[in-house]
Amino acid sequence: MKAGKTEKFVLDRISREGALLSVVIDPIDWPSPPQAISAAVSAAEAGADVIAVGGSIGAQGELLDNVTKSIKEKVGVPVVLFPGNIASITRYADAIYFMSLLNSRNPYWISQAQTLAAPLIRTLGIEPLPVGYIVVEPGGTVGWVGDANLVPRGKPSIAAALALAGEYSGSRVIFTDAGSASEEGPVPLEIVKAVSKAISVPYLVAGGIGTPKQAGDIIRAGADWVQIGTAAEKSANPKKTVESFVKAVKAEGKAKL
Repeated sequence: MKAGKTEKFVLDRISREGALLSVVIDPIDWPSPPQAISAAVSAAEAGADVIAVGGSIGAQGELLDNVTKSIKEKVGVPVVLFPGNIASITRYADAIYFMSLLNSRNPYWISQAQTLAAPLIRTLGIEPLPVGYIVVEPGGTVGWVGDANLVPRGKPSIAAALALAGEYSGSRVIFTDAGSASEEGPVPLEIVKAVSKAISVPYLVAGGIGTPKQAGDIIRAGADWVQIGTAAEKSANPKKTVESFVKAVKAEGKAKL
């Protein structure tokens, strides 16, 4: 499969700017769809490179269609689905994280959900981004739902081996996630360093990234891409918050060039 428009965009941003930031908008987590849409627009205006939509199983159907369509009409950056399951698909997105949960105990999350979703994704013309997804302790809801054999926070070699296996199996992005609003903080920097050294494809980190400094530290440790969600959702001024994250991520990205 050749790289599509969104994948080329990601690769170009990494090449030119050293790093990128995505902001995930989960329609379920916002008080109303208009507020979710407004937050996405503010994030794009603040300099976010990608708007991700989804994250929970309930983000589906008419709600997902309407929110994604409205966001797409109002922003000029890629809108990418972050699916919670096979129902979390809408024709109004540019692309989808086509994820295999590499450390799941349940084959459904490794290959069966992907088998069920692939024909629909092709029919709708959504660009798949092949993602090797790895859940790190504490894992949060995604760890529970995905029946993940969580990577211990003190075992970077396990994360690195999983990431390399994902790349060798065809993943074009590796994604480590500590779970939404992780109480133990983001993916440890030692894991970020180990994974980044092990792979040659873009590396995305999410989960528990609550401050711009944490985001910058993760880029400095070797990640190419940081995704935030709760930090913007809990902010009284999402645009200002995203601006501060963009500044930190881009500064560290440029330092790597």
